Amino acid sequence: MTGTGLLERRPVRRRRGLENGQRPGWKAYGFLTAVMLGSMFPIYWSFLIGSGDASTINQQDIVWWPGGNFLTNAAAVLESDSVNFWKAIGNSIIVSTVVAASVVLFSTLAGFAFAKLRFRGRNGLLIFVIATMAVPTQLGVVPLFIAMSQLQLAGTLWAVILPAVVSAFGVFWMTQYLAQALPYELIEAARVDGASMIRTFWSVALPAARPAAAMLALFIFIATWTNFFWPFIVLDRQNPTLPVALSLLQSNYFVDYSVVMAGVILSTIPLLILFVVAGRHLVSGIMQGAIKG
Repeated sequence: MTGTGLLERRPVRRRRGLENGQRPGWKAYGFLTAVMLGSMFPIYWSFLIGSGDASTINQQDIVWWPGGNFLTNAAAVLESDSVNFWKAIGNSIIVSTVVAASVVLFSTLAGFAFAKLRFRGRNGLLIFVIATMAVPTQLGVVPLFIAMSQLQLAGTLWAVILPAVVSAFGVFWMTQYLAQALPYELIEAARVDGASMIRTFWSVALPAARPAAAMLALFIFIATWTNFFWPFIVLDRQNPTLPVALSLLQSNYFVDYSVVMAGVILSTIPLLILFVVAGRHLVSGIMQGAIKG
């Protein structure tokens, strides 16, 4: 025990690895390489099919080199009147951005309240929010569609945005993070300085939650971008999101899977660009939050 009797000194154990100046061995690099190749294989396979012609998918002998028809197939997707690709990608950008921003804001607000505020029924309400994650989405489709129809929102982007502005997973994620990363002393100092609770959240809690908020925004953006089930039900074919628009490529009697796979690659490119642009900032934010925590 220390002289104050409050802290207990424990023997510090040396950790093997990077702290001793050692670099990861070939096993670590081999495992990461295998994971990377396994993750990239579905995209490469889609590109192989998308760069061929209608007969490529039925060939007995697998050809591992791309063909020369990808640009032709991609042009067929972009110029298709039934798909309306550019309107669909614009709708997907709007829906994914609005949903990701709203989920981050409301989840951080709720996470701050559940993690740092004391009020009656807090634990029970948090358990109820987490329990809603176990309810299948399909159970709420019919009443949700009736509600959107009565509100005259069916067929509009608001019918996709409004049911997704809050996420139970986001609330749980931010609650767990803020419970560890935000000390009570910072909140008390802000309150002593005369800051209101909203000001305390905006100036203290929100900056502390940036690493987790960035990851949550990325998860929600990708989930919303690739969501097909609910937009397929509630949106018109003249005002679709990108997954719904690409499904129209398979509505004919004959399905040219090379064109379909070319459309899939085109829909994946914005996500790849997002990872390339935001990946370094996300990793640095996570590391910063881990060090401060």
